[in-house]
Amino acid sequence: MSLPHKSPPIVVTRNDHERLSELTSAALRQMPHVGEFLADELDRAQVVDADKIAPTVVTMHSRVEFKDDATGERRTITLVYPGEQDIAEGKVSILTPIGAALLGLSEGQSIERETPKGEWKSLTVVKLLFQPQAEQSRDALPSA
Repeated sequence: MSLPHKSPPIVVTRNDHERLSELTSAALRQMPHVGEFLADELDRAQVVDADKIAPTVVTMHSRVEFKDDATGERRTITLVYPGEQDIAEGKVSILTPIGAALLGLSEGQSIERETPKGEWKSLTVVKLLFQPQAEQSRDALPSA
């Protein structure tokens, strides 16, 4: 799949990368469009240990506010694994076009993705509201 513009650099935790790499083979069979995009994203990602990821990077189970650059519409979602999704609670699977596009982006970064209908959409990460790795780092700090 070729993007019209260069994709921004992304960072993925080692654990997320390993687990998502296993999911891509099934995704390629069931949802080739999303599976191919996710596989491409994982291939180009910088992989780091969870304790080395910046608190502004979208990881699995992050709660993130993003906007559709064409419409200006803002949404807040939690990025989850298949089987954990719940649209009513704003939990979006990584195996959706939006989920796969947001993984590894930092606040302020934008990415263009092709929709299943063949249209191009640009999404921008506005703010990370929660990231599990950042929360674990805060919990590990010694108390004063």
